Order: sequence, then structure tokens, then C-alpha cells
Amino acid sequence: MSRVLVTHGYFYRLDPKQWRDARPYPPLGTLLMAAVLREDGHDVSVHDTGLSTGPESLIPVLDAAQPAVVVIHDDGFNYLTKMCLSVMRESTLTMVAVAKERGALVLVNSSDSTDHPELYLQAGADAVVLGEGELTTREILQLHRNGSSITGVPGIAFKGAQGLERSAPRPINTDLDAFPMPAWDLIDVDPYRRIWMRSQGRFSLNVATTRGCPFKCNWCAKPIYGNRYNSRSPEHVVRELAYLNERFRPDHIWMCDDIFGLKPGWVQEFGRLLNERKLRIPFKIQSRADLLLKTDTIQALVEAGLEEVWIGAESGSQKVLDAMDKGITVEQIAQARARLAEHGVRVCFFLQFGYPGEDEEDVQATIAMVDRLMPDDIGISVSYPLPGTVFHERVKASMAHASNWTDSDDLALLFEQGQRPAYYKRLHRYVHRRFRRKQAQRSLLGKASFAERPRRLLEFLYHGAQEQVHLTRTSRYPDA
Repeated sequence: MSRVLVTHGYFYRLDPKQWRDARPYPPLGTLLMAAVLREDGHDVSVHDTGLSTGPESLIPVLDAAQPAVVVIHDDGFNYLTKMCLSVMRESTLTMVAVAKERGALVLVNSSDSTDHPELYLQAGADAVVLGEGELTTREILQLHRNGSSITGVPGIAFKGAQGLERSAPRPINTDLDAFPMPAWDLIDVDPYRRIWMRSQGRFSLNVATTRGCPFKCNWCAKPIYGNRYNSRSPEHVVRELAYLNERFRPDHIWMCDDIFGLKPGWVQEFGRLLNERKLRIPFKIQSRADLLLKTDTIQALVEAGLEEVWIGAESGSQKVLDAMDKGITVEQIAQARARLAEHGVRVCFFLQFGYPGEDEEDVQATIAMVDRLMPDDIGISVSYPLPGTVFHERVKASMAHASNWTDSDDLALLFEQGQRPAYYKRLHRYVHRRFRRKQAQRSLLGKASFAERPRRLLEFLYHGAQEQVHLTRTSRYPDA
């Protein structure tokens, strides 16, 4: 048995946009790693960096626990960790160094370390675990406990005689039911609850039912789980939901899969088992417009407790969607939005500006789509080239010196696109203000109660004024 400290490298406080948003989730993937190692007989503790002030928070934990092994395992189910923000990278490299200074075996598993293992090895890591981490890390610790070399373990990068070396790849794990439940008991969930209750008035937790995504959007990076799609059984997921409901009583669940419920019949069986247990917790998912249009999918999701869907709409221009290899149409986006609304489901759009070849007509088509369909919320980003994607290969020759955002509100376009540098930040703010103004206007003309109307009027006036500010600064957007 080894004394093992499991931690991760995402800090909400170091990402001002996310900290202001005040909807933090515990590090689900990190807790699963801790559960796997504990099941293998190790003495495991978790240092959750999510709400801490910075990487220096690890130092007193190391000094008190004196672990033989430190595993820095990012939550691969959290899309924010895929963005490889430089502030998180620098923090994780600091954690690697302080852990190594104290004589621990240091292992790192994350999207960024999988893409750039040399950075983490130079900082002092003994090995970078590439891709899925649980089985590889478990095997490393078994060998380390016996004093054996770890260099033959499949799925790692390490410093060898010839510099950076990689072992043979490890096959993708397909039996997700073989994993134990995440080690929720090893962290304090109450601080997450308090933040949620202050900001949202309800408490949400995260659950993952699948790994991977089989679709081929050419800008989407999948360094951990790849293009394959594997699913837990509905029974396995419902047992976890029952446990979370009994222990923490969440008001809401984020199903943090890239694509939820893709396997035929899965959602229907999931809903049946929930009803059998009389368990109903509202949840949100991420999905594709075309999948949601399949026969009885929406009905089955609603019966299971679906409250909100985030659709990767990306653009209102079919030209841009086709260039992305998105595999959906603007018409399918509209149909999915309408059908979900008929069932009382909130519909939200992910939007992306700046894809190569996008011109002003395409930008206006996206704005027009938002105006026409009026989703319940929008999330806007600009095209972000991540290593390993077709998109990255296309634009890397024109990328500037910086290859990462500092934090998630950076919004810098990292490749040449013909627009001035501030264009996309201003576009982001303009579209958001326009959307919020139209939401308030729609409410004033529709269902807003007498008590709500003063607040909605203030929102209409405020967002309308801000919209005009950004319109003036860009002078390139259509009138309302």
C-alpha cells in the first residue's frame, strides 16, 4: 500500500469569468481516479484545488500528508480543462515542482500534459499519463510499490536515455461499469453548495454517463477519450444518482458528457429505472440538433427529467457549418429548438465566431439565427485551435506566438483571420447585449408579471444602452 495524494490543476479563482459566474463543479474525474486507487488498496487522500486560491495551497497539504505518490489528474469531464489555459498550466507546473521537491513520485494526467508532455517532465514529473488515466495510473502504482521500473507501462511519456520517450498506447477502456463510484467522501462538497445557493438559489452536481464522441467536428479536441464512444449502463448511472440524492440532495444535475444518450434505447431505459426508483432530479445535457430530432428522443428525455439542452449550434451560416464538418444543418437547429420548446425544455446555443473563411455575411447570419430562434441562453466563443485537430493543422502556420488563452475570457483569435484584434471581443459583447435586450423586450411584451415588469424594463434599457456602445465601437453590425 502506498500513501497517495490525488489532486488536479483547475482553479476557479484563477479564471475570473468562471469565478464570477459562480457555478463551480467538483472535480468528477479526479474523484474517480481517487476511487480507483483506493479500491486497489492505497491510502488515498484528495486535495481539491477547485475553490482554493492557487497552487501554493498544495504545500501545507504535502507537508502534512507526506505522500509517497502525488497524482495530478485533471477532471477530463469538465470542458474547461480542454482549453489548456496558460494560467492553469503554470499553476500545475508549480504543483509538479513542489511535489517533486518533497521526494514524491509525481504523475500528471490532463489534456495539456497529453498534448505537451515535455513541459511537465521538465518541471519534475516522473511520468505523464497519456489519454485515459485510471488503469495506467493503477498499473504504475502497482509497479512502484514493488520497486519495479514503470517505463514499460502502456500509455505514458517519460524521460529516457534519448530524451522524451513514449510507451506503447493503451487500448481505450470500454467497460465503464467496472469503475467504482467517484470518491465523493474525500472532498468537502458544502462550499460548492454555498456558492451555488448564493448565485443560483439551487445546488447542482455533475455526473458523467459516457466517454468520448464519435462525431468529427474538425475543431474539437479529444486528447483524453478520443473519437470512440463508450457508455455506462443505465443501471450504473441510476445507482450513482440515487447515492448523490441520498447524500447531498442536489436540486439539479449536469450530465457532463460531450454527447448524452447516443446509444439506442439508453435514454428510454434510463427513464424507466428512474421512475422505478421514484427518483427525479432535473438535469441538463449537451447534444446535437440532429440527434434530438430522432423519434421519441425528446419525449424520453423529458420523462427522465430533462430541463435544459445546450446545442452546439456554432453558426447560422451553412457554409461555416460545412467547413467545420459539423454534420448538421441550420434547419435542424431550428427544428430541434422548436420541438424542445414544445416540451417545455430550455434550449441554449453554443456559438462560435472566427472560423477560417467566415465573412461579415456569415456573422450576420448567426446573429439573425439567434434573433429568429431566440434560445433561452447563449454561450459565445471564438475558434480556438487545439493540438491534434484538423483545424489546428490548417491554421498553425498563421498562428501568432501565443498558442493558448490566459483564461476563458481571453477571446484572443490565435491565428490570422483578417479582422482587427479587438473585433471578436467586441462582437462577443455586442451579441450578448443584443440577446439580453431582446430577451427583456420579449418578456415585457409577453408573460412578465406585474411584479417582474420593472426589473425587465431596467434590463431592457441597460442592455440596449450597452448594445449601442458596442455597436458604435465596431460600426459593422446590422441594426436591431
